[in-house]
Amino acid sequence: MSDLPGIDWTRPWFRPFAASGVALSAAALSAADLRAALDEQAVAAGLANANGQPLRFVPQSDLPDGVAYEAHIHATGHVPTRENLHDAFNALIWLHFPATKAVLNRLQAEAITRDGVRPVRGGLRDAATLFDENAVIFLTEDARLAQALQGFAWRTLFVEARAAWGSACAVIPFGHALLEKLVQPYKAITAHAWWLPVPPGTPLPVIDQTLAASLAEAAGQGTLRGGRCFAPLPVLGIPGWCDENEAPSFYDDTAVFRPGRQIR
Repeated sequence: MSDLPGIDWTRPWFRPFAASGVALSAAALSAADLRAALDEQAVAAGLANANGQPLRFVPQSDLPDGVAYEAHIHATGHVPTRENLHDAFNALIWLHFPATKAVLNRLQAEAITRDGVRPVRGGLRDAATLFDENAVIFLTEDARLAQALQGFAWRTLFVEARAAWGSACAVIPFGHALLEKLVQPYKAITAHAWWLPVPPGTPLPVIDQTLAASLAEAAGQGTLRGGRCFAPLPVLGIPGWCDENEAPSFYDDTAVFRPGRQIR
């Protein structure tokens, strides 16, 4: 896949996935099968779906006609994967957040079994899809910083609390469509943020288990519904994610850093 080797895995949003990403880039350069390289990592990590079936990355053509993508993964452990960046990033998230991806897949598959495939997905499936495609995880034990995010208090979060970034709060991308956008970043990219009350520097496997439990609990309580359960976060406002945001005036752009509703 020609696009993978051109990715700069040292960019702050790609760093959590850099080791796997570099390996996949090397496979692309050698014209190796991307899915075989992904399977090698999945086998080494012992990854499985929510039913305990081994996770494997298979050609898109393996998805039977009339079978929903999420239902197929839940039933077989096989993830239909095309040779493109979007699906490569989806696979990378499976490799790094297997428990969370398994929960999201289970929620989607159960909703499909219960309701069928409809033109309108419904609140739970909408939220699961938004998270899967466009989420970031906001890590902090400081509720005031979470409240600043949820309350659209951009200057509080990014200017006044700038010194807190890295030590008291941090962001890890999750959405694979978001990562695809960040290959060529632009100021208006906005993610759906989910707060986890854990400190920055928490090991990724611990974050994965905590996040999976958090989403499963929210789904059980009926609070994982639609887009309003997330906080919008313009990601290039994150300190260290672009040089331009070192100037406080960067955040004066109300087309990006909008005042708005408070998350419920």
